[in-house]
Amino acid sequence: MKRVLSAWCLGLSLVISAASMPVSAQAQASRELPDFADLVERTGSAVVNIRTTARSRAGNSSGAGPQMPEGMDDSELYDFFRRFMPPRQGPSPRGRGEGRGEGGGPEVPRGVGSGFIIGADGYLLTNHHVVEGADEIYVTLTDKREFKGRLIGSDRRTDVALVKIDSAGLPSLKIGDPSRLRVGEWVVAIGSPFGLDNTVTAGIVSAKGRDTGDYLPFIQTDVAVNPGNSGGPLINLRGEVVGINSQIYSRTGGFMGISFAIPIDEAMRVGDQLRATGRVTRGRIGVGIAEVTKDVAEPLGLPRAAGALVRNVEQGGPADKAGIEVGDIIQRFDGKPIERSSDLPRLVGNTRPGSKVPVTVWRKGAARDLSLTVAEMQQETTAQSSNPRGQAPGAQGGAVAANALGLAVSDLSDERKTQLRIKSGVLVDAVDGAAARAGLRTGDLILSINNQDVTSAKQFNDLVAKIDKAKTQVLLVRRGDSAQFIPIRPAN
Repeated sequence: MKRVLSAWCLGLSLVISAASMPVSAQAQASRELPDFADLVERTGSAVVNIRTTARSRAGNSSGAGPQMPEGMDDSELYDFFRRFMPPRQGPSPRGRGEGRGEGGGPEVPRGVGSGFIIGADGYLLTNHHVVEGADEIYVTLTDKREFKGRLIGSDRRTDVALVKIDSAGLPSLKIGDPSRLRVGEWVVAIGSPFGLDNTVTAGIVSAKGRDTGDYLPFIQTDVAVNPGNSGGPLINLRGEVVGINSQIYSRTGGFMGISFAIPIDEAMRVGDQLRATGRVTRGRIGVGIAEVTKDVAEPLGLPRAAGALVRNVEQGGPADKAGIEVGDIIQRFDGKPIERSSDLPRLVGNTRPGSKVPVTVWRKGAARDLSLTVAEMQQETTAQSSNPRGQAPGAQGGAVAANALGLAVSDLSDERKTQLRIKSGVLVDAVDGAAARAGLRTGDLILSINNQDVTSAKQFNDLVAKIDKAKTQVLLVRRGDSAQFIPIRPAN
């Protein structure tokens, strides 16, 4: 009986303690589990459903829906970051016989996505892949009004598109500041997954600055998004849009707990250009780059692994004219630090062509300040290698015996150096041991070792003979048109 009474008293005391909890503590507890109802009520009306159609053409009985790239059904590709559009869904509500025009055939449903209004005058943002290839864009508001949308412009690189509908006095979303987002902060997504209009899901910011593209540091969340959420807003608890839901990581095509959003500041920068000119202008400096690893940074005297390693320099391009060389590590661009190599394309791309900007590079153990004029990016081209794999450039003299790194090298003729636009270097004739394990190949060119230029085969072998075999050695190796620092740990 005493035990029962004791337990009852303990339970009563816990109830009394909870009831007597200070109001501030209760408020704090309530803030930990937010109520999203008011937030959704304020913002939901600015989110739209986007339905796209295409006109069937002769010889294309399946309609004009987006085609799956060859091999996309392979299971390993489902692990990649997938953009999501639901499959074509039955006949169009307008009827397959309606909407005939210059395109020829009837309208065929193409896909469903989302978008959100950024101005009361009818401008809205969505994803490029939502409207890509569409002949007609239909925008439906939450009050069921439907408008035909006009594509102002679209940018494949950032996956951002700007659409205009002819209406005024529309509800719009406030633009937030993604830099203020904190990992662990609550966020909400509103969109049309599988065509289900104005579906609300919530979660937290899982990470920031995820590199899944050349120009976008994505916001990663665990907010549930699915096919049809593409182009919808990611909203913070202040009711501000901070991103555009764009990609998911999935093995099945559906949500698996990881989704990605385009930061709204990047999207607005693109949207402003599309609104002004209908296209996006980006800067370029004419370099190929790679990441700087810890194994490379330490032997080169860098305080830490940061920056963008220059692998190749376009002849006559802005970087070449500024004096940037293969093997340089770009540390700052226009006064902004380069932490990862992916930072550089974003900074350069966002720089107005014609701008003259300062650049800091690390070369042979010291920082150097240069200045270059940014050019305008044209259509993407694929660099052609002047040294096909497995074919060695013409060399002068015979190969010498393999050294302690497992490399047999020979001198290059002055004529060949001129053709390759290099001042010094040696040709790799044979690879074995540590060099083979590091990935070197016959036909590679060695330009430097531990920041020291290689001028001849004899000098290179003399340098290798003096190395400390307990330490990692770093070789600047050129293959084709690209160069890379390769760390090699000699065999003891």
